[in-house]
Amino acid sequence: MFSQLKNIETAFKHIKLFSYLLIAACTLISCYALFKSYQAANIAGNHVYILANGKALEAFAADRKDNIPVEARDHIRMFHHYFFTLDPDEKVIDANIGKALYLADESAKNQYNDLKEKSYYNNLISGNISQQITVDSIQLDINQYPYYFKCFATQKLIRSTSTANRSLITQGYLRNVARSDNNPHGFLILHWETLANRDTTIQR
Repeated sequence: MFSQLKNIETAFKHIKLFSYLLIAACTLISCYALFKSYQAANIAGNHVYILANGKALEAFAADRKDNIPVEARDHIRMFHHYFFTLDPDEKVIDANIGKALYLADESAKNQYNDLKEKSYYNNLISGNISQQITVDSIQLDINQYPYYFKCFATQKLIRSTSTANRSLITQGYLRNVARSDNNPHGFLILHWETLANRDTTIQR
């Protein structure tokens, strides 16, 4: 009788010990699973897929400061593209200038108004002149804020009888603003001015 009770007590102790070990093992496994899930979520959070031309391209999250030179140069390039790429069509001119003015302060608006007062855009339309621009290089100083830049570009004025190439140099500063559909890089060009804009070659 006592032997049976002793065996039952021993078996109960074994079961109790096994239960504790099982609970501890389950707790460890659960903690490990939670840790790995959190780790996987962090890794997945650093991956962004962008759909471009029907293809999913993987992009990686990075601090803004890592991309400042690339984004700033593209912002400057796009501003000059919109401001100086013009066709002899009032709607095209208004659309491109409108896009450019989202990327800069009133200094760009003032230059636009000056050109408009001088009938520059009317002359493009009446003369059936198209204007194109190629940005050759951009000097950028990100060691000071707002960021100073100098842009070197080539303008092309296309007429029915000739094509004139112009050397264009502009400068200005960049400050950070909120990103938007109209300003995807989140910069605003300040104190923009033209340093040089002169004819280099004329092709007939």
